[in-house]
Amino acid sequence: MSRWQSVVALAFSDGVPRRAFYVALLVGGLLNLINQGDAIFGGGSINWLKLGLTFVVPYCVSTHGAIAAKLSTATS
Repeated sequence: MSRWQSVVALAFSDGVPRRAFYVALLVGGLLNLINQGDAIFGGGSINWLKLGLTFVVPYCVSTHGAIAAKLSTATS
């Protein structure tokens, strides 16, 4: 199995997507409140691209951390 195949397999195994989803909800929600709270609660204009990316980035970071940890323990 190539390294990329291993990475993709790890990204979708052992509950990684579920945990990354919960991290993204929590962190993304907090960051959106911080960054766009005035627009959300004050009736201003919401930047939908930034809103979406604020959830995607923590998901990717959490997934990357899980993969890195699994690869580290597999090679040790």
